[in-house]
Amino acid sequence: MALLSITSPHTTKSGNAGVVMRQVLYATIPAMLASSWYFGWGVIVNCLLASATAISCEAAILHIRNRPVVFYLRDYSALVTAILLALALPPLAPWWIPVLGTFFAIAFAKQAYGGLGSNPFNPAMAGYVFLLISFPVQMTSWLPADAGIGHSFSNPNAVGLWDTLLLIFSGNSSSGAAFEAFTGATPLDALKTELSLAKTTEVMHNNPVFSGFIAGRGWEIINLGFLLGGLYLLSIRIISWQIPVSFIVCLAFLSSVFYLYDSDRYASPIFHLFSGGSMMCAFFIATDPVTAATSRSGHFIYGALIGFFVFIIRVFGGYPDAVAFSVLLLNLVAPTIDYYTQPRTYGHKHANRGFSKKDKS
Repeated sequence: MALLSITSPHTTKSGNAGVVMRQVLYATIPAMLASSWYFGWGVIVNCLLASATAISCEAAILHIRNRPVVFYLRDYSALVTAILLALALPPLAPWWIPVLGTFFAIAFAKQAYGGLGSNPFNPAMAGYVFLLISFPVQMTSWLPADAGIGHSFSNPNAVGLWDTLLLIFSGNSSSGAAFEAFTGATPLDALKTELSLAKTTEVMHNNPVFSGFIAGRGWEIINLGFLLGGLYLLSIRIISWQIPVSFIVCLAFLSSVFYLYDSDRYASPIFHLFSGGSMMCAFFIATDPVTAATSRSGHFIYGALIGFFVFIIRVFGGYPDAVAFSVLLLNLVAPTIDYYTQPRTYGHKHANRGFSKKDKS
């Protein structure tokens, strides 16, 4: 079977890749602000470190490949990769985490395949999985949601800018406390751990990481920020609605079925939709036009399968959140989805699937 190779252009909207990527960057602002408000200055530091690494790495590789550096940097795709990866990282991760992850995303997941339009895997998610598998401790240690910029004037446990910089670049705060003293588990990780100890979902009402919120304090607002940015991208037709809707519907359906079956063992659909990277995946990751399925019916299948695997891995797998693994798995399957869902070419019964008997004669 000869798999399809889909190349640019990826949109019929007027403009160029730089215009599209800038709009994607603008759409991340609500989630970036919400993340900073709840989780502190480390979010901004991660974005700056990842952006600087992405630009310098892409420029160096383009120079080695004898490509026009400024021309390709103006498409802003490296910055989009950097920001999406940075927003997925723990806010107090050591400085080399965003640097190493971004380097891997640009050098190995993007430029090694020829650059934008040729990469089969989403670079940001490839960088994230590389970091998660290689450095699980650093990648699963998050600040509590009351330690961010928005709580710096009312909460003595909030981590200020100076302590943030010290913790990121040296591993110790101004008081001498180490990185581990400030961090804890995410809501997804906390719930998975408690359920593995034969406890019920009632832990969400008792664990401080939830603090009365269904999907975890801060995480609901961050996901709403990604939802707002995604709706903006839909309104200006940068992305199509099929992938986000099919992803959300499939994830909500599966989680509803299991929740209705046993609400003590399975979290609610609201929890699954507004915790972790659900909305980020729906509108910013799964909709990547380079690595996603391209046919209209393929969009529905692609988005629904990502939602399916996110739920399966979250509930039955070894990782609390499964967005990156699910996206990379479907990136691998996308050409096959396109092969079987491509529209019929006018005048041909089996377009691009071999010749008919009449053609062979």
